[in-house]
Amino acid sequence: MKIFYYILQLVLICATCTSCSYAQKTEIIDTQNLMITDDGIQKPGNPIYSNTDTSKVTLSDAEWKEILPEDVYYIARKAGTERAFTGKYWNYSGKGTYYCAACGNKLFRSDAKFASMCGWPSFYEQEDADAITFHQDNSYGMNRIETRCGRCDGHLGHIFDDGPEQTGKRYCINSVFLDFVPDNPSQVDE
Repeated sequence: MKIFYYILQLVLICATCTSCSYAQKTEIIDTQNLMITDDGIQKPGNPIYSNTDTSKVTLSDAEWKEILPEDVYYIARKAGTERAFTGKYWNYSGKGTYYCAACGNKLFRSDAKFASMCGWPSFYEQEDADAITFHQDNSYGMNRIETRCGRCDGHLGHIFDDGPEQTGKRYCINSVFLDFVPDNPSQVDE
């Protein structure tokens, strides 16, 4: 963690220097190694991560395992679930946009987030109609609707009909599978 802050300080110092053109075009925006560049948001080490490319992503399980951190791989590709009240966004209130941690697909805006007290981040609507797909899930003897990323088909969580009156929906999403970019990227936020 200390290394990240040293790198961040170096980037910020370099960004104030007029002769350092790379730092003027790239800014580290959070602890997930996301970077804003002239081409959009990128994640080093993940060649398919993009907040501007909307084409479908189909990789083999071995390819996903190679580019995703273990916790993201478990949630996204094995339909895992993080424990309630442990994810960093379950009670987070920053203003910005939530993206798929596997492929960079734009999923939710913070103004659609609400405090459901279920232990996972909850949203009452997705960013656009293609951002998320829905699938019947009858695992563990329950009848639920699974939510998946519309671009990479990664497991996000589930959707329920007990949300606020704006839509009546509650998208119950795993924090691990979300990347957050604040509206003001120069404000590094954990």
